[in-house]
Amino acid sequence: MIALGADHGGYKLKEAIKKYLDENKIKYTDFGTNDETSVDYAPIAAKVAHFVADGKAEKGILCCGTGIGMSIAANKVKGIRAAVCANAYCAEITRHHNDSNILCLGGRVINEEQAVEFTRLFLEAPFDGGRHQRRVDEIAAIERGEL
Repeated sequence: MIALGADHGGYKLKEAIKKYLDENKIKYTDFGTNDETSVDYAPIAAKVAHFVADGKAEKGILCCGTGIGMSIAANKVKGIRAAVCANAYCAEITRHHNDSNILCLGGRVINEEQAVEFTRLFLEAPFDGGRHQRRVDEIAAIERGEL
């Protein structure tokens, strides 16, 4: 299960990603928005991030104008590692090295074709573990106020 969300700046990317997920029979929950009417991104990011953090979705994808606002908001939720990615390498490596669980994309930064490719890479890439697990554990220690 994938949790999806976008504001008006990322709406078109979200819709392209939904088409890809439908074509590949990947289940998702769409937390909106449902058109290009201006809407605040933080409440949408919170819904997606909590859905992922609560284990109701394996991963999430958030889209706004740049991906930055969504990532800042999502990363306020304990257990979330949301990464803004503007190229294919980052979309894949954030899974391998950071075990990121939310991909953030910008509708004013990338196009729909890139969004679908980055989504594919993000969803298919495994976490490498090993020395990277130690670093993910350190991030969790920061969340707990231990580091």
